[in-house]
Amino acid sequence: MKKWYDEEYAWTIEVVGFLQGDKTENYCRNGEEIGDKYTCTYGCPVNAQGQGICSKVMLQMFPIMEAVRAGGDLRNIGGDGQYSKTIVCPDGCVMFRMTAEKLEGENFHTGGFWRPE
Repeated sequence: MKKWYDEEYAWTIEVVGFLQGDKTENYCRNGEEIGDKYTCTYGCPVNAQGQGICSKVMLQMFPIMEAVRAGGDLRNIGGDGQYSKTIVCPDGCVMFRMTAEKLEGENFHTGGFWRPE
């Protein structure tokens, strides 16, 4: 892999709770535990142990991430702040808080990075 583009946003995704119970066994297939943190820019989020986030929740998070990258405000879709939103995984098990941090990178589309040379 040869990352050539300095992204505009970095994401932190933290496990903030369960909808039922207080443990992950026999509940969350990915083994999420409260306090687990994942980070990413454009790629899929990974934790400190190099494990990836659940693929089902990634499908749910990607459109939210794209909304921020397009200049959106997550408060307009029930977010906790402009760059923060709490979501529940598609299985209804785990609650995640997604938080974006604005970096120095230019927007991929308006900056023209997608255009062939």
